[in-house]
Amino acid sequence: MTVVIDPDFNPVPSRALSHDVRAVAEPSASAQAIAVAVPAEGDVPAIVGLDRAALAAVGFTGKAGSTTLLPRQDGPVLVLVGLGDTKGTLTGAQLRDAAATLVRAASELGTLEFDARGLSDVDARTIGQVVTEGAVLARYRYDALRSAPTTVPLTGFTIVTPAEDVAETQAGIDRGLILARAMDTARDLANTPPRHLSAEKLGDLAVALGPELGLEVEVFDRAQLIELGCGGLLGVNAGSVEEPRMIKLSYRPENATGHLALVGKGIMYDSGGISLKPSNAMHQAMKFDMMGAGSVFSAMSVLRELGATTAVTGWMMCTDNMPSGSATKLGDVLTIRGGTTVEVKNTDAEGRLVLADGLVLATEEANRPDVIVDIATLTGAAMAALGTRTAALLANNDEVAEQLQAAADATDENTWRLPLDHRYREQLKSNVADLSNIGGEYAGTTTAALFLNEFVDDIPWGHLDIAGTMKADADDLWRSAGSTGFGARLLAEFAVGFRAPAK
Repeated sequence: MTVVIDPDFNPVPSRALSHDVRAVAEPSASAQAIAVAVPAEGDVPAIVGLDRAALAAVGFTGKAGSTTLLPRQDGPVLVLVGLGDTKGTLTGAQLRDAAATLVRAASELGTLEFDARGLSDVDARTIGQVVTEGAVLARYRYDALRSAPTTVPLTGFTIVTPAEDVAETQAGIDRGLILARAMDTARDLANTPPRHLSAEKLGDLAVALGPELGLEVEVFDRAQLIELGCGGLLGVNAGSVEEPRMIKLSYRPENATGHLALVGKGIMYDSGGISLKPSNAMHQAMKFDMMGAGSVFSAMSVLRELGATTAVTGWMMCTDNMPSGSATKLGDVLTIRGGTTVEVKNTDAEGRLVLADGLVLATEEANRPDVIVDIATLTGAAMAALGTRTAALLANNDEVAEQLQAAADATDENTWRLPLDHRYREQLKSNVADLSNIGGEYAGTTTAALFLNEFVDDIPWGHLDIAGTMKADADDLWRSAGSTGFGARLLAEFAVGFRAPAK
């Protein structure tokens, strides 16, 4: 049977979308609704025209995520959006959530306003950025394969701000649009079914888009990967009818201030291989297993627009992981680029195998990177430890960990540092090879990171395990159901603010 796929299918339709977001000094009568952010305590903004007692009478307390509609005769409806307890200091994360709350509550409306006057705890540029991110990201829906869209486009969104702050707010809006587009691109890639987005097609997409994004793109096919000795990627690919691809992205600004390498796991679909995954629900989610590579591409796609001065090299290690007569078997030994041999004790611990090749290649660059960061949907242990809203962060360098944490704080893509405890290194010993690809029953996130640390050649390195944060089961503020695109904004912010660690 021949399966027909539209050859003109666009895996990243969000790149073609434009959102009209502007800063204005006065509310517009043409808006369908205007949001007013109200904290749980303190003064009620004057535009509301009601005091705390009156709001309490209609059941509105300012609790985070709450909304109340107040119709008016002389203007658009007011949407009161609860900020929650600001503890005297409003944060950008609270404002991002409030903007998302507005857009969710007014899901049938295409023209909205957000009144930011009086929000003195946050500077105008940050207000513009986070409100824009919250609004645009909350309106996202993956409709590429539907016959009709399921959401009302956000055709007009304005942020009302004092006249003297309009320019700074607009600068923040412009930055927020760039970062939101990066995240939506990552969502699009991960939400696309694997039949529509193989490793080969992702390579073609990178080649097509790269030049317009300021990126040099090199794509390596199976024959080239054999020549390079990328036994990890080839071993994972062995059971598939689809060819693997290694996609190398290069961002090279003039007078670069440093060099950063990003390595992303791109398992386009992960059945587990011979170590088959146990449930239909788990299998259905495995199109998201390429989110590491998707986040690398999406983050790098906006570096030029953000004015990043650091040179960045991206390594996207892409294949699917399938069971077949030719698949890698338990007990097989693979040779990673550079010669390290690895005994495969579980074919579902495949992400670390493809990342190992990418990490070694990153260390071999003529312009040796100051830092390497990898990102991967790697271990169920990370989800068990931290849940679905926080990614695991591990590093062999405190400065790298601090910079990654700062980027996580700025984007509200939460991370928590776990220990790179070398006492667990013993679990990776093999009787027949240099390493095993899994450790013992416990500390799975740490042993996976220790495995990867073997391939960074003592270069400062950070590792983001995003297995728990890769998807949302339901809409939640600015996190839409499906792929979260986690890591795209975080990596972009990290690259823009990057400083080489002290030697």
